[in-house]
Amino acid sequence: MPTPRRRDARRNRREILRVADAALTRGTDPTPLPEIARLAGVGRATVYRHFPDRGGLALAVMGQQFAGLDRLVEDRAGDPAAFREALQAVLTAQATMRPLVTLLRELSPTDRRRNADRLVAALMPSLRAAQAAGAVPGDLEPRDLEVVFAMLEAAVARTEDLPDAEREAVVGRAIRALVAGVCLTREES
Repeated sequence: MPTPRRRDARRNRREILRVADAALTRGTDPTPLPEIARLAGVGRATVYRHFPDRGGLALAVMGQQFAGLDRLVEDRAGDPAAFREALQAVLTAQATMRPLVTLLRELSPTDRRRNADRLVAALMPSLRAAQAAGAVPGDLEPRDLEVVFAMLEAAVARTEDLPDAEREAVVGRAIRALVAGVCLTREES
């Protein structure tokens, strides 16, 4: 049985994750672990004691993001509109959390697959409710969502050289188009 962490160790871990979440969800480049340690007010060794490398920290931050998505889906259980909201949130996060996406790409193929499976699993309850209500085509398969995520990645990559405001506008339109392409309007259902 694992020994419980000391209170200060739990606090340090929470602070590291809070700082890492903020650092990995804005900007374009991943913040180095020594900088995360400095911002969290802990030593580098403390960060490495909790997270063996950047990939481990990225997976922990992603775990927090999944917990938020799980809460969103759970809070709106049975609501056919919840899938649209959840998909919009996931795509927006994917477009804006570029440092986290960069680190997730560096993971092993097994960890990337596990991460993709976890994301699709988080969306499944709201997807099935939306399909049952006719708000999403019944033949949409869970793995089709990975194609939608790849389409957004392609759109984001094509905007790298644009000024910030223009990039945000283009990516915003791409997200709206992808959500509209997956979710049916009342007239279509």
